Amino acid sequence: MKIGAREIITPRPKMSLTIPKGMAAVEFFNSPANLKNLAEENGLFRTPEDLLMYRKLIGHSSEFDTSIILDTSRRILDPLGRPVRRDQMQRKEKKVWNRMTQIVFEYMMETYPDPVEHLIVCGEASLDATWPLSKPGVPSIRMIHNHFIVFPMQQLQAADLADPNDANLTDSGHHSLFLRHLNDIYHEFLDVLDLQILSPISTNESALKLTGYPQGLPSWHVKGGVEKLGDQYFWYEYEQVLRGFLDFYRTFFSLVSTGESKMPAYSNFSSQINEVLLDNNRFQRVARNLREQVIQDPLFANDIRWRPAYKQLLYRDDQGRLIVTISQNSVGNAITELLGVVVKRVEDADAYAAIEPALVTRLLAVRERLLVANLGEVIAAPNWPKNH
Repeated sequence: MKIGAREIITPRPKMSLTIPKGMAAVEFFNSPANLKNLAEENGLFRTPEDLLMYRKLIGHSSEFDTSIILDTSRRILDPLGRPVRRDQMQRKEKKVWNRMTQIVFEYMMETYPDPVEHLIVCGEASLDATWPLSKPGVPSIRMIHNHFIVFPMQQLQAADLADPNDANLTDSGHHSLFLRHLNDIYHEFLDVLDLQILSPISTNESALKLTGYPQGLPSWHVKGGVEKLGDQYFWYEYEQVLRGFLDFYRTFFSLVSTGESKMPAYSNFSSQINEVLLDNNRFQRVARNLREQVIQDPLFANDIRWRPAYKQLLYRDDQGRLIVTISQNSVGNAITELLGVVVKRVEDADAYAAIEPALVTRLLAVRERLLVANLGEVIAAPNWPKNH
């Protein structure tokens, strides 16, 4: 069987929402009106900290697909003032966020115990937090979210190979700037992290055999497996990975933006920034070249995310190990593409109706675990299938 990214087709229902005349779809779907709809029509669970779990109506998988977002839209009206990364969350929010992630991930592992049969992935990201301001439809939601997905491996094996030049697989043409041009420096910089539970693992070893993805991303093996998700020190290390990424991102794009070599205002590993990045001639040269491209190419410049944007994944590999990896979040690419899965959503009400009862049953089962853990309250959404 040929190794390569796969493109699967996932049915979705007809949307019940009406987009106001004169408003672009991207504007509406990133508006407070759509967020309100998420809770009222497809909400599953809400905590006192405003962590909202909901059904993904236009989702990635027909097997298991749900998201949790930190819904601060009702108490922080300024979109630019809302937390979009875990390092910006309050201590209590973060603690409950980690606990919910642990419970949902454990449910997926128990329900789908065989890595040969199912691909399990949990993807944490800033939700369009840094969409270029010159793009149409600047999002107003701006919230951190976590996406939980299960794909049957049989479906992926039967799927057609995806176009290797698909914008979603190539970071909208960027091919992940860090990895394409700064692979060795990026990995060396993250080596500074003093991790006990997360152990560095080569990409060749952690990549899925079927797709060959992720490609070139720094990765870590979770020593101790799923049980470590209940260890607060695991989440400390998980955040250290993000903090290292943020330092690299800020240093690089500050250099691209200003042309000046300087320490970012908010840095976590200042000595490493000086020794590995600012004193590195290749790092300086790549930044200068990118700076010139931004000046000369308006289309390319319009896709740059100047503020840190990331996707941090926790997934199960072919051997059943839990792997952590992190990537920059370019415009257009989604969580699943980091693992070589391109999802084409097709409106097909009948096909969705056929899979909806089983999908919702699984979502309600994992919601029951959150309720038992006394983390919040269920949401009585009216749009579930009959008798749910």
